[in-house]
Amino acid sequence: MDLTVGGRGLTGSGVGRIIACMNPQSSQAQVDQELKQLERRVDELVALVSQLQEENRALRQRQDSMMTERATLLQKNEQVRARVEAMIGRLKAMEHNA
Repeated sequence: MDLTVGGRGLTGSGVGRIIACMNPQSSQAQVDQELKQLERRVDELVALVSQLQEENRALRQRQDSMMTERATLLQKNEQVRARVEAMIGRLKAMEHNA
């Protein structure tokens, strides 16, 4: 069953809410139930946000650590490259002198 009120379509649950509003006692119970559900959902979302913030903090910390490690490895790689090039130069010099 579809009804249109003020340009908005109402389906089963929307019609049910309108009918429930006609009975104040059941309406209050329904509102209380919906508020409890909403409160539970908000609590779940708050917990999820806290979890995501903690994960984000941990990931940023790990990223910083990995960036530092990468910089150290690049520096060591450059030092090794320079040492190998120096050895090659010495070997070529020894070869020419022999």
